[in-house]
Amino acid sequence: MMSLICNLLFLYSLVVLGRIVLSFFDVPTDHPVGRIRAGLSTVVDPLLRPIRSVLPPLRLGGIALDLSPLILLIAINLVTRAIC
Repeated sequence: MMSLICNLLFLYSLVVLGRIVLSFFDVPTDHPVGRIRAGLSTVVDPLLRPIRSVLPPLRLGGIALDLSPLILLIAINLVTRAIC
């Protein structure tokens, strides 16, 4: 059972990383990459929203850096280290 949980946490980390990478590409939703990004967002955004409500984007001049995926990855890593 623990092995399954550990594997799911690892898989979710990969999904979060995929969401981060695909967020850099501005493609329409009907494009295959846009559909993948929308699917990953559906899975990842419910956990990112509470983090974003507490931690606003970091302003760097004219750019806003969203640190919530990094915080989520750190949290997943801590949970994985604690139970695996």
